Amino acid sequence: MRTGGMDMRFSICNEMFKGWDWRQVCECIGRHGYDGVEIAPFTFAEDIRNLNEKDRIKIRSESDLAGLRIVGLHWLLVSPAGLSCTSPSADVRRTTSDYLVELTRFCSDLGGEVMVFGSPKQRIIPMDGGRDVAVQRLCETLQPSALLAEKKGITICLEPLPKEETDFINTLEEAAELIMRFDSPAVKTILDVKSAGTEDHAIPELIKDYGSMIQHVHANDTNRKGPGFGDTDFVPIFAALREAKYDGWVSVEVFDYTPDPETIARESMRYMKESLHPEIKY
Repeated sequence: MRTGGMDMRFSICNEMFKGWDWRQVCECIGRHGYDGVEIAPFTFAEDIRNLNEKDRIKIRSESDLAGLRIVGLHWLLVSPAGLSCTSPSADVRRTTSDYLVELTRFCSDLGGEVMVFGSPKQRIIPMDGGRDVAVQRLCETLQPSALLAEKKGITICLEPLPKEETDFINTLEEAAELIMRFDSPAVKTILDVKSAGTEDHAIPELIKDYGSMIQHVHANDTNRKGPGFGDTDFVPIFAALREAKYDGWVSVEVFDYTPDPETIARESMRYMKESLHPEIKY
């Protein structure tokens, strides 16, 4: 958790701009007042090891031209196919561990600060063991990338996700237990509003309890649309984050891309500004 007097910084995830040229994506995001963009690696390459130095420089330079910071990465293990942190296969886990190290290098090359570890299908409790086995395997698989992340100034955020998406790490409490096991400044958690809305406690209460471990925020409605496109009230959420002195990134992540990316970007930003400063009409 960062501390200080600065306001939160707003960014948006890039995968909803499917089919758009990267420069167009950055121009659109910048036009609507965002400070940063968060990247899903699979939108650039099935395997990011196929992106050479020139490719990486171009990705970063085009975001720079639009006045955007590349916040970091999310949806880390969508591709290549077959990756898993908890697989019964030691070879699969080793391959996954190696790829996470490459993702950490990719994140660093782009100037990113965070890597959001969601990847629900790649972290399920294995059939050959229970939760304790899953915890052990996840920690072993993530350890090399966590060590590199420490050196690169990157934070890996373990993302709690609802039970309908995965059976492992469903709450901020579970994420906190894993963070304490890692005992690394490079391993923290994320507040994903859509996911936190399924927990037994109100989101402001969760922020109060786990604020010291929250290093990133995904802004979305519980209906999986953008903030302001449903009934989730962000005013108390932002108030709780400010009370916790959070001044990190708040990144819009949606799963329903209707009505269109530009409308989502524009209206999400308007709503977040109004929620952060309810005394001002935007």
